[in-house]
Amino acid sequence: MIFAIKEINRDHTLLPNITLGYRIHDSCASPSQSVRAALTLISGPETTSPDFQCTGAPPVPVIIGESGSSQSISISRAVAPFGVSMVSYFSTCSCLSNKREYPTFFRTVPSDLFQAKALAQLVKYFGWTWIGTIAGDNDYGQYGIQAFSEQVKEAGACIAFSETVLRTYPKERILKIVGTIKRSTAKVILAFASEGDLYPLLREIVHQNISGIQWIASEAWITASRPSTKHNFQSLGGTIGFASHKMKIPEFGRFLSSLRPSNSTGSFLDAFWETLFDCSFKAEMQDSALNTAKCSGQEDLQKVNHSFFDINQLRVTYNVYKGVYAIAHGLHNLLFCPDKLLGANLCANVSNIDPWQLFHHLKDVRFTNRLGEQVYFDPNGDPPASYDIINWQMNDEGLVQHVTVGYFDTSAAPGKEFVINEDIILWHGNQRTAPQSICSEHCPPGTRKAAQDGQPVCCFDCISCAEGEISNSTDSIECMKCPLEYWSSEDRQLCVRKVIEFLSFDDTMGMILGTVALLGTLHTLVIASLFLYRKDTPIVKGNNAELSFLLLFSLGLCFLCSLTFIGRPSHWSCALRHTLFGITFALCVSCLLVKTVVVLSAFKATVPQTRTTKWFGAAQQRLIVCGCTLVQILICVTWLAMAPPFPSKNTRYHNTKVLLECDVGSPIAFYCVLGYIGVLSGLCFVLAFLARELPGKFNEAKLITFSMIIFCAVWLTFIPAYVSSPGKYTVAVEIFAILSSSFGLLFCIFIPKCYIILFKPEENTKKGLMGKGTFKKS
Repeated sequence: MIFAIKEINRDHTLLPNITLGYRIHDSCASPSQSVRAALTLISGPETTSPDFQCTGAPPVPVIIGESGSSQSISISRAVAPFGVSMVSYFSTCSCLSNKREYPTFFRTVPSDLFQAKALAQLVKYFGWTWIGTIAGDNDYGQYGIQAFSEQVKEAGACIAFSETVLRTYPKERILKIVGTIKRSTAKVILAFASEGDLYPLLREIVHQNISGIQWIASEAWITASRPSTKHNFQSLGGTIGFASHKMKIPEFGRFLSSLRPSNSTGSFLDAFWETLFDCSFKAEMQDSALNTAKCSGQEDLQKVNHSFFDINQLRVTYNVYKGVYAIAHGLHNLLFCPDKLLGANLCANVSNIDPWQLFHHLKDVRFTNRLGEQVYFDPNGDPPASYDIINWQMNDEGLVQHVTVGYFDTSAAPGKEFVINEDIILWHGNQRTAPQSICSEHCPPGTRKAAQDGQPVCCFDCISCAEGEISNSTDSIECMKCPLEYWSSEDRQLCVRKVIEFLSFDDTMGMILGTVALLGTLHTLVIASLFLYRKDTPIVKGNNAELSFLLLFSLGLCFLCSLTFIGRPSHWSCALRHTLFGITFALCVSCLLVKTVVVLSAFKATVPQTRTTKWFGAAQQRLIVCGCTLVQILICVTWLAMAPPFPSKNTRYHNTKVLLECDVGSPIAFYCVLGYIGVLSGLCFVLAFLARELPGKFNEAKLITFSMIIFCAVWLTFIPAYVSSPGKYTVAVEIFAILSSSFGLLFCIFIPKCYIILFKPEENTKKGLMGKGTFKKS
């Protein structure tokens, strides 16, 4: 501050012909002592003289300070009612940006709100989600940790523990905090406190040789020299944090070297001199036993190796420098009026400056200093936020250096606000790879996170995705369902296409059923050929040759219709298989029904060529068959017109398969088709049963009765088998029922006749067919 004031006083363009003065008070880092010092500055000397005026503007219109946020809060509240401005160089609490509570407060160091954002960005960058926090038990620490916690929670991180620390805490309280650190699984800890408040804890950590912790330091202690020593490096090495930009102030080093106690304006330089050279200005303090020499004031500062003289690491000092120049420019704008001809022209009374006037000019200060940096305050009294990222590293000489490894600048271009060079960072334990700090291990693809009861969201279990669900990224919150035709892979990371299943001709089962259907058709053709060849014989004529050929034709269609059930379902195949099945079986059973009626009517008639026999002549038989079949055709046509069968994809029975099947469209129509066939079959069975005792060695009614028993048995057992069979086996059961019932009808009706034709020709006569039985009149 003194250097900057002297530099301004030598400047002929800034406040020309005006000399700035200053008064320095030691606050002792105490809020109460800070307020006392501030009130002393703005109220004038404690003793009064007859010539001193106790009214008017305060003697000091502006205060530079304080370094601690708690002290600045107390001072600002005390001096704001008097309109006295305050410019702090190291008070970073975000609460001080509240202009309602601290209207006259300014600072040249960024608010902790920006530091919290920078720290959260650092945590997010390295993927740390489980972090311990230690806050100073004051406004600086509490507000800083609060802002940081809000920022990291938005990024998905959690706070493992939160402790407070203060330089006045007893040893027991410090040991309790150390115990918390040792028990915690967090490997990254943020300490948001001043160096003075934090040092007792750091000293105990070093004493207990606690290592393996990656420390994140707030701006208040990241560049402090006391904790960053070789002795502490085992526990604190690799500490990383943010600090204000460093700057080298020209001529400042020469100014420091020229300091002498005799030139000081207060006793603070004497105390510094005594500490630096291990001497004393007071005779009573000199002790030969302790080798305490007398200070001459002419000791050579050039020979002293002390961080105080390292002008290449000026951070807080540079903030003081900027604060003094900001006040000087505010005074200049207040006192001087711009004149195009004469330049700056003094237009205000230097002896009567009201603090509120300077306050209004400080708000509008904007200038570029000698180092090329633009200095100004935003509406909250804060400067632009810009930080260096500092990392503690030890050099070959055993000295801990504060190495700049990146920066955070809110005024940079989008995407360039946060830049860090990982390759030059040294982490704890002299590691070159960033440590991990997580409550739970990352959930790999194929799993999802499940929160643990009573734990933060960062503590979770990894649960494998359910069948049919996947996750293809790490730490998935939920699993995604696969589309309808896809299923999850074994590792639950991919959706794989389901196996398409249907009864095809390539399947062994399809081949067998298709072969059996063709054999049935071949048998039908052989029998039809035999009947055609022997059409003039009594056994063919006596059993109504026309109906027999029509029955054989329908049975051939029954065998062939089963082939439509094999193959990939399509719209035409689905429509054809059900309707063709219904019509052919209706035709088949209609033929059997007419045959049964003819047999029954013929044997019940007492006189040949009576009216009863005329009612069942060839034309009537054809009409009955066509009529019964036409009813089924009308049902099928209505079915196809209203809700035809269609191909569908069934995924209900198999997770890894898509079953291609034919949906009946209208269950009512489907049941009507089956029901109609059932009615015809039942009626045919009843009539054939009534005709089973009729005379004749070859009574066809018995054959029809037995065939109907087989037919009904097959279709009655079909229903439970059809319902319980999964996938393509459902279709196979339906085909089996068609083939079984068709073979039953074919063999029961025609095999006995074929046997007589081929092997018992002597019985293929009218007399042989009538047998010896007698007909009993009813």
